[in-house]
Amino acid sequence: MRGRQVLMESLRANGVERIFGNPGTTESPLLDSLQSYPEIEYVVALHEGIAVGAASFYAQASGKTPLVNLHVAPGLGNGIGMIYGALKANSPMVVTAGQQDTRLRLREPVLGHDLAAMAAPVTKWSVQVERADEMAAIMRRAFKIANEAPAGPVFVALPINVMEQETENTAAASKQIFAAPRPDADGIAAMVQQIQGATNPVIVVSDDVARAGATDDLVALAEAMGAGVWFEAIRHHSAFPNRHPNAKGILPVDAGAIRNALGNADLVLLIGGPFFEEVWFAPGAPFPDGAVVLQIEEAAKRLAYNHALDGGLVGHLPSALRALGGKLTDSLADGSYPAAATARNEAHAGQSAEASAAYQARGQRAWDRNPMSMPRMMAEIAAGTPDNAIVVEEAITAGLDLARAFNFAKPGDYYSGRGGGIGQGLAGAIGAKVAQPGRPLLAVSGDGSAMYSIQALWSAAHHDLDIVFVILVNREYRILKHNMDTYRQRFDASSNQDYPEMNLDTPALDFVTMAKGMGVPGTTVSDPAEVAPALKEAFATAGPRLIAINIEGKR
Repeated sequence: MRGRQVLMESLRANGVERIFGNPGTTESPLLDSLQSYPEIEYVVALHEGIAVGAASFYAQASGKTPLVNLHVAPGLGNGIGMIYGALKANSPMVVTAGQQDTRLRLREPVLGHDLAAMAAPVTKWSVQVERADEMAAIMRRAFKIANEAPAGPVFVALPINVMEQETENTAAASKQIFAAPRPDADGIAAMVQQIQGATNPVIVVSDDVARAGATDDLVALAEAMGAGVWFEAIRHHSAFPNRHPNAKGILPVDAGAIRNALGNADLVLLIGGPFFEEVWFAPGAPFPDGAVVLQIEEAAKRLAYNHALDGGLVGHLPSALRALGGKLTDSLADGSYPAAATARNEAHAGQSAEASAAYQARGQRAWDRNPMSMPRMMAEIAAGTPDNAIVVEEAITAGLDLARAFNFAKPGDYYSGRGGGIGQGLAGAIGAKVAQPGRPLLAVSGDGSAMYSIQALWSAAHHDLDIVFVILVNREYRILKHNMDTYRQRFDASSNQDYPEMNLDTPALDFVTMAKGMGVPGTTVSDPAEVAPALKEAFATAGPRLIAINIEGKR
């Protein structure tokens, strides 16, 4: 059996259904093997970053581990930014790249480089297969490491001559691994005692809750505690229903602002991790002074990693949250704590209603602005989108309005990118749609972000994917302008200057023409009244569609 056959049999043994890739010469052995494995679909991209981004979102939306196939040193380099995003998102995936013939190693061949060294900083494990006898063992270990908590990408370099070497070592995969840690009973009891002593508890939730399928358990626990629930600033999932009365919204991006948002909380329960991804430095801890800080995490290495804790627990999240909620309920025989929790839940409901009314009032004040305001635009997009649609979002500065306009009731309704690198939205929509072909899919991206991965439109057309791409056209890097304002304020820099190199209007980007050139019909909308009808028509039509919406900018 040749090395390439062992590779393909390893994919089959590990249940791989999709390969996301951009083919090249050193990938010839894999590509030539595909026809013998019709159950494995190859999703082709025109840029390596698209392939990696699509694979990352596919892993999140399907719960399955894909293979990514890149092309030697420049191709791997093209994909590294998206591999970083996959690492931050904890996406289990095996990334490979064809490597030059090892017999050329000392002759500096074209496109040659140390691929394993290149990938190491952005993966959990990075290795090159040096001989065909290693292929089976390396692939088995790659899938194991990719899926261990915290999950993430691994990298395997595949020299073209090794793929053609003979070996007697055959592919194998472990069948049943029960690795989820059960929560320690003493830890649960200690946390219950600490929670009972709190008068204003809050919960901060990570994407881990959605990935673990623990959202219902989180809802029950939050209600039992009477706790408000905050989301991370940069998140991949909606891990708690965004319209639940206890949902508080998205935390800011520096320790001081996070501390202010948590207000007078006297107990902070962190679920999952790691926390927090900050953009700006601010002195001090992100927690209110004197607050008890607890954390529940599935991976021991991330527990108490960034912050000192008053209590920490390693455990399978659904089991841990269920046990904590159950023990909390069972231990409250006198009725005093349930009454306090009920009162807090009622207060959260009132605050939620007030915040919604205030947002609606702000939106109405901007309702008739021209160009279109972001609240109006998001309301119109939501009105034209089917209720069961998946939303892949990279709207950035319009993200808060999107969160208000849409109802993300359960995990799988919403996906976005982790790590802060832009361009993930259009690429990710490919992977999410491949993972969930039965649901409508809306991809919303800013114009600047879209240009990082615009080739994804070709992949959508090539694979005939029913995706509605909405590009928000404000002809600027608006988030950079906001960050420039913050920088000038924080560092007492001159603030009477313009925003250098942050406008995208000379020349203006014509997304409809670009989409047409890649096989995707599109239209431009400037009138708010035309947004919802354009969305409804796009969703009613087979294949990918693009809608460019002209909106207000910062300027």
